[in-house]
Amino acid sequence: MLDTRLEELTLTEEQFRRISDLVYDYCGINLHDGKKELVRSRLAKRLRTLKIRSFEDYLAYALKDPSGREFTHLIDALSTNLTSFFREPQHFAYLHEYFYPALLARKRAAKQWRIRAWSAGCSSGEEPYSIAISLLDALEGQGRWDVKILATDLSTQVLARAREGVYEAARVAPLTGMQKQRYLIRRDQGASFEVAPVVRSMVVFARLNLMQPWPVHGPVDFIFCRNVMIYFDKPTQQRLVQRFWDLLDAKGLLFTGHSESLTGVQHRFEYVQPTIYAKP
Repeated sequence: MLDTRLEELTLTEEQFRRISDLVYDYCGINLHDGKKELVRSRLAKRLRTLKIRSFEDYLAYALKDPSGREFTHLIDALSTNLTSFFREPQHFAYLHEYFYPALLARKRAAKQWRIRAWSAGCSSGEEPYSIAISLLDALEGQGRWDVKILATDLSTQVLARAREGVYEAARVAPLTGMQKQRYLIRRDQGASFEVAPVVRSMVVFARLNLMQPWPVHGPVDFIFCRNVMIYFDKPTQQRLVQRFWDLLDAKGLLFTGHSESLTGVQHRFEYVQPTIYAKP
């Protein structure tokens, strides 16, 4: 009887608005009216797991949990996480062909051997690991460098998968044969691959709400914030872009997603090419 009732969970307009306001106030994600069914279906799974009979009861439960864990589950359920290795390859091509050579030349001239990058919205880890692999390829034969990539996400679930660093063979298909040999460890007769220690050592994973204070010490050489800002309204995007500007080093780059641009957002970045912006 319980399962039948849970199948018929109804999310009222007032409940949807309360959830939307909670999520927006907490992390800036804008759940507009077209997202009501998405919210209902994703949270319904959590209600079934907890055997809670209504969204009203679930909201009370999540907000009264003194540990905050259930509210984290709510945010996790409503976060969209889609990624892949070397997604949007034009970004990595630009890094290799133009940005890395100029960056390394400037660093060597200044006798600075420190490189810092940030994957803001790292999902299950493919993006920061791709950045690490691209840097290892660029630095081959260049001596020892102090390289760290901060990888952050709002979702604790995807961060757990990212830290594990194990992917099915189909997920690592974008890597070349040489990259797989150098940077991955075969498991289960090649059915899955584990990210090698040389790559893992470059990446630091952490949970971070982009709307809250950042425990990030700049300057940062480049930032990937791809397919994240599409979930924010324009005022939130503008505040976020300004904070990225403040954190980036001179000549640093900001990469956004293929469906994102800074049109309509006041900023001081120079346009490089679609979805790539430079701080002069």
